[in-house]
Amino acid sequence: MKTSQSTVQSGPAAGQAERTRSGQTYRPNVDILEQPEELVMLVDLPGCQGDQIDVRFEDGELTIHAPVAPRQPAGTRYWLREYGVGDFYRTFRVSEQIDSQRMHASYAQGVLTLHLPKVQSAQPRKIPVAVGG
Repeated sequence: MKTSQSTVQSGPAAGQAERTRSGQTYRPNVDILEQPEELVMLVDLPGCQGDQIDVRFEDGELTIHAPVAPRQPAGTRYWLREYGVGDFYRTFRVSEQIDSQRMHASYAQGVLTLHLPKVQSAQPRKIPVAVGG
């Protein structure tokens, strides 16, 4: 059985260039948990509005884009400014062991949770042992 590391890969596929976006972008931190029937991705997206998060799956690539609005009005004078504002953007290559038709996501308290169900053939199963007499 393949592990999550071979099922979901971060970044562009081999031979592809990294996508570029206008404006400041940040790469969100992600944890990927492997469970018997699915992979669960936990994506840190602080400061985002849930209804503006864009999650797309196309040609084996899962893309997450989440804009973050400025915290202060334009023209604000700062004495110290350490918090950068920009979009979150990240892509992952997803293997054929994931059932893309059953993917779903939720967002709460700054964390996007993506559920990537495994196809039936990739799920572990118990094989019964017949005992002869």
